[in-house]
Amino acid sequence: MALLCLAMSALLLWAVHSSAVDIRRNEVISAALRAVHLIRTGELPTILSMDLQGLQVVDANGRVVASTPNLSGAPRLTTMAPDADNTDRVGMICDLPQFSRECQVLIALRVYEPEGDWLVYAFGSMVPWYVHPAVLAFLTGMSVALVTLAWFGVSRVVARTLQPVNVITDRLSEITAGDLSMRVPVPENAEEIKALAEAANRTLARLEDSMEQQRRFTSEASHDLRSPITAMRAELEEALLSPDETDWREAGTKLLTSLDRLQNIVTDLLTLARLDARSPGPRTPVDLAELCATETARPRSKRVVTRLRTGVIVLGDRLRLARLLTNLLDNAERHAESTITVTVRRDGEAVLEVLDDGAGIAPELREVVFRRFARLDAARSRDAGGTGLGLPIAREIAEAHGGTLTIEDSDTGARFVLRMPIRKD
Repeated sequence: MALLCLAMSALLLWAVHSSAVDIRRNEVISAALRAVHLIRTGELPTILSMDLQGLQVVDANGRVVASTPNLSGAPRLTTMAPDADNTDRVGMICDLPQFSRECQVLIALRVYEPEGDWLVYAFGSMVPWYVHPAVLAFLTGMSVALVTLAWFGVSRVVARTLQPVNVITDRLSEITAGDLSMRVPVPENAEEIKALAEAANRTLARLEDSMEQQRRFTSEASHDLRSPITAMRAELEEALLSPDETDWREAGTKLLTSLDRLQNIVTDLLTLARLDARSPGPRTPVDLAELCATETARPRSKRVVTRLRTGVIVLGDRLRLARLLTNLLDNAERHAESTITVTVRRDGEAVLEVLDDGAGIAPELREVVFRRFARLDAARSRDAGGTGLGLPIAREIAEAHGGTLTIEDSDTGARFVLRMPIRKD
């Protein structure tokens, strides 16, 4: 607003100044024409009373024959004359002591007389750049008033507009890690701030879910880590109560079993930590059929049947995909009665299925098995040494590759289905 007022004031001042200069020039010309009239009528006095800075009448011999009182007795002040084919000339003259050396508007008129041409010189003060102090005061006052009004109006509007932001800021400062259930208020009108509040609430919801998952994970991990440690401590305490009667080979075997389970849990936790950090592994073309053929060639307690279509190639980390398949096969081996079926096919995308002929999983529990440390009663009874992290790790690997891992309907057993984008040629 200040810059706008400055530009408008300059424009207005220029226009007013131009008008004032035209008015002053017309005033000087009018006074000079009155002198011409007096010359023509023969009524020219020696002293002329006119509202001007000064006026001189010079006859054909170059003598000053009439002037205003302030120039009485002064010599001819200028020799400027109109062109030979013109009767008037407008100019400016400075540094005359009679006018305190201030610049003056000069009008020279030619008067045709029988004995020769007379000249009338009329002097008028120049209009200052600010025209008049009142004009400068008006423009300055108007600019100050407009800037003040703009400042006041914009401040009120901005304060009212940003009030919801201040409320959101205050609410966010109240939210702590101990209570992430709080949400910021969503304003009704301001669309941009409303979108900001909704985005903040979505972020808080994700953060709350993440923190809750972390708390649950920590609680369950600490429980599962304590179990093998407690078992080892009990074995050692029992052995130390009667060291002479203890079969140390058998005690060592039990301790190694507990240590194996502890090592498996720690290994799975490290794997999950790397997956949570979204640390990318090397991505290379992987043929799912070849990968399944390699992994299923290892001996297992249950018969493995493969139905593999070659040429189903995905882009991914071969080691992690092998870990995914191994986890699915280990899970199927624990629950199958006699047979595990592995299928690779193309269905608009790469599809890998692992099917066992066990009791299956109830529909309401199909998402539960993908929770960390979640183990169904059937799993606990079949394998007390499991970590409860195999299926969550498999799903994390699938999602890290842009795919999905779900449990779908089947006639018998549990049918795990991995879907991944096929590599584009």
